[in-house]
Amino acid sequence: MTEEFLRLMARAEQLMARIESALPQPLRAPDWAQAVAWRYRKRASGHGVLEPVRHVGHIALGDLKEIDAQKDKIERNTRQFVEGRPANNVLLTGARGTGKSSLIKACLNAYAPQGLRLIEVDKADLTDLPDIVDVVAGLPQKFIVYCDDLSFDEGEPGYKALKSILDGSVAVNTPNVLVYATSNRRHLLPEYMKDNLSYTHTDDGEVHPGEVIEEKISLSERFGLWVSFYPFSQDEYLAIVAQWLGALGAAPGQIDAARPEALVWALERGSRSGRVAYQFARDFMGRGEAAA
Repeated sequence: MTEEFLRLMARAEQLMARIESALPQPLRAPDWAQAVAWRYRKRASGHGVLEPVRHVGHIALGDLKEIDAQKDKIERNTRQFVEGRPANNVLLTGARGTGKSSLIKACLNAYAPQGLRLIEVDKADLTDLPDIVDVVAGLPQKFIVYCDDLSFDEGEPGYKALKSILDGSVAVNTPNVLVYATSNRRHLLPEYMKDNLSYTHTDDGEVHPGEVIEEKISLSERFGLWVSFYPFSQDEYLAIVAQWLGALGAAPGQIDAARPEALVWALERGSRSGRVAYQFARDFMGRGEAAA
């Protein structure tokens, strides 16, 4: 071979390497010892990667107040899953700021020492869920695939991908994977007045949903466990405020003195949620009111 031909071959190999690096690559398993929580991210090149979450919020199940019934259901299902017993995919729906996401994180913190792991996936990347399942299948750890604030518009590709996964590989063939999703919508799709036109009724007056309605509820029905969250009353809101103030170091007398200001804080935001209570407690303690 001539020297010129060898140089040409070297340039061709370099070009091939650059082309291969730009093409989407199969998802690779990370070093699972790095973290207990992971985020699935798509690079600009189309490569999917699992990135470790270095600092998971240190929220505990005992920190969550006024949602005992919901907490019992989610904690029980998660414990069954970690112990290798049958468990369900979970859909948590309802009012914003009531602890849906915090409850999932608290379960992760409680059961991570027993091998529970979490992978957060954005709804835009749900079409890649089969690749994620393939990476974790067969591992000794238990994985929750976590989708926060999940809802779909008409025709989004992730909708049908998630439907097939819930009834397919996640639910049946991969016993170490479950899907936990939170949403403000019970049926995950927008509902319109015109959808009611698809209802039919029998001669005796019994009403049956049409195909449009059936399609809208079919995805949420694939979650075996539905857990609903509701807006807090004033007393429940104040109880949550007291819990967070106490956790941040306020004395009982200072917690009582903060009640009127906590109510004004909620009124200004138009919400008595757990999130608003936590934000008030941080502001109150940050201003040094408890030390005054």
